[in-house]
Amino acid sequence: MTNLASSLIEGFKGRRSIYALTNESTISDARIEELLSEVAINTPSAFNSQTARIVVLLKEDHEKLWDMARDIAKATVPAEIFEKLYAPRTAMFRAAYGTVLFYEDPAPLQPLKEKWPMLENQFPEWSNHSSGMHQYAAWTLLEAEGLGCSLQHYSPLIDAGVSEKWNVPTEWSLKAQLVFGKPIGPPKEKTAEPLSTRLFVHGK
Repeated sequence: MTNLASSLIEGFKGRRSIYALTNESTISDARIEELLSEVAINTPSAFNSQTARIVVLLKEDHEKLWDMARDIAKATVPAEIFEKLYAPRTAMFRAAYGTVLFYEDPAPLQPLKEKWPMLENQFPEWSNHSSGMHQYAAWTLLEAEGLGCSLQHYSPLIDAGVSEKWNVPTEWSLKAQLVFGKPIGPPKEKTAEPLSTRLFVHGK
């Protein structure tokens, strides 16, 4: 096994959901931007459509995001659900350092749909595939730098508010939010289904 493959495997192993985070970072803001730039440039997309759009909110802007999520949830969901679920979780996310918002822009897909009409219904799905790869790549790199992360899905609850607050085009589709910060403790023990039920190799 090459050193590169070994390093990648260690990165995969290190990528875990960590929720107990502080509003500190183990790396500089410039390094965060550098890592996410590499993700944006080097993560694949169908037909090289490059539909991914990444918005990064740090410090006060990050806190404003989760204040917004809390306020919108309080105004729209039943009080019992808000107090049990949304209030503690948005407070937990707010305590972190930053959030990466992963968007997909449908505009680059339109000429592809016109060129290959037989694939029109597939392009949105492939766009989602690309977003998932961006999310995974960013998560793995940030954790490799000592940050803890958890991937959240508060769309469509926060979509309109985020678009208005941070001038995000409304036609972009928000797929996920990666919350990150300095971890307070280790992740929970990971469990996995037997590999024999998940990996099948033929012809060896």
